[in-house]
Amino acid sequence: MTLTVHQFACLSDNYGFLVRDEASGKTATIDTPDATAVLAELKALGWGLDMILNTHWHPDHAGGNAEVKAATGAVIVAPAEVTKIAPIDREVHGGDIVQLGETSFQVIESGGHTLGHISYFDPADRIAFVGDTLFALGCGRMFEGDPQQFWTSLQRLAALPEDTTVYCAHEYTASNARFALSVDDAPALKKRAEEVFAARERGEWTVPTTIGLEKATNPFLRAPQLAGAVGAAGKPDYEAFAAVRSAKDNFKG
Repeated sequence: MTLTVHQFACLSDNYGFLVRDEASGKTATIDTPDATAVLAELKALGWGLDMILNTHWHPDHAGGNAEVKAATGAVIVAPAEVTKIAPIDREVHGGDIVQLGETSFQVIESGGHTLGHISYFDPADRIAFVGDTLFALGCGRMFEGDPQQFWTSLQRLAALPEDTTVYCAHEYTASNARFALSVDDAPALKKRAEEVFAARERGEWTVPTTIGLEKATNPFLRAPQLAGAVGAAGKPDYEAFAAVRSAKDNFKG
């Protein structure tokens, strides 16, 4: 089985992803951050569109659903929360399977950024689309969930194979790296931060990443090890995570 991923930049800092199951030719878009950009990329590639796979309801992820569906006839697969802004065709929950041709996506519950946020994992190709739950060196803001829910979600993603390729939805890595360096002095992080800053200076993307790299350097996944640095020593892991998230929310660097 082979899943081809076509990544493109859109809006101010979003990434869009078109995915194609090569065995069947079936194609999906992961979210619809910018309908015009999604349709233009499909046209340039010469691909049709069979499915929209939404991760959560925010407009920069599901705001293009109606326009893309009208233009392509694609089926909208999404968590129930997406109905806040657009109708959906199939509601999915953690543990469900979404079939795109011969590619099977496992739906992973990953709430915290929003309550019903989900991620999609292709175990055959070891590829995960995580929306705004996990970023390169970061995680999403905790708009709707609570620390325990968000930490549990991150642990579900961290449990994926370390060589899993992770496609997150925004180019936030340089700012995330600056924050990470303020709470963590691990040599692996310092090395990665230097690489990130250099890549961005060259105008290069820092997405995708991998589960292994994030486990080694991401301060949100490393929260228990950083508890002392953020005033959460001796507290449960999810409270250490909450302290790191609060520190990031107030970081001015």
